[in-house]
Amino acid sequence: MVGRSITNSFKQEEEFIIFSSNRSDTNLFNFEETRNLIENFKPDILVNAAAKVGGIVANNEQRTQFLIENLKINLNILEACIKHENIKIINLGSSCIYPLNAKNPIKEDEFMNGKLEPTNSPYAMAKLTAIELGNAMKSQYGHSVINLMPTNLYGPNDNFSEKDSHVIPGLMSRMHQSKLKDDKEFFIWGTGNPLREFLYVDDLAEAIEFISKQNLDIDLLNVGSGSEISIKKLAEKIKNTIEYKGELKFNSKMPDGNPRKLLDSTLINKYGWVPKVDLDKGLKNTYTWYLENF
Repeated sequence: MVGRSITNSFKQEEEFIIFSSNRSDTNLFNFEETRNLIENFKPDILVNAAAKVGGIVANNEQRTQFLIENLKINLNILEACIKHENIKIINLGSSCIYPLNAKNPIKEDEFMNGKLEPTNSPYAMAKLTAIELGNAMKSQYGHSVINLMPTNLYGPNDNFSEKDSHVIPGLMSRMHQSKLKDDKEFFIWGTGNPLREFLYVDDLAEAIEFISKQNLDIDLLNVGSGSEISIKKLAEKIKNTIEYKGELKFNSKMPDGNPRKLLDSTLINKYGWVPKVDLDKGLKNTYTWYLENF
């Protein structure tokens, strides 16, 4: 999802020659392949959007895989860049790197300031390691590395699987199936009370393109929409988008995850970037794409 959106965004600009790598051309778990890719293409800008991602269920049940696979990806990409100090590296992290009890809205200086939320701590640890390695390369070798911390992303090309997806595609695909079966009830994990922030994927892509053109000497930068919504209200919005007629039911015996997570995106806003797509429009666009592709 993120890689395709970034590629489409950069293709709009004639000044860029794009090479969009994926699993078909390079195994990022293999250092030799990763190093050869970077040495052959010799990019001026490298956007690291590669990751194993998933929702609360996948993160909690595949803890070992999330830690190992994301560590391998990030270590191979960044190590392969060590000899190429002229590459501008934009490294994508995640808002889950911030402590469970961080004050909301969460500022960049909350980095490494407390205990992680336990359901996705392995994924967070892998992202934290990538940030620390990028900062070490910047300090030791003079690399230009900016670590972008996006909030929860959604949009076209997302993973809509029932079990491994994030909250918006997961709810959307399951609720669509319930609509087709005319189910009278639709069950959702948790109480529905946690507050979350969501960013449409094309807004992130524009933020990355914007940052690539700036000469910023900064380690960490939040990228969020600045708006939050409860899971309950989000489910209602998805219900209205899909036109599902059944009743929403919440299973309070299942984990909620972090009770609130809103990024403070003041800094990137001051530099001149602001999001364009609100949640209602983004959900409509996402559902339209889903209907056309599933």
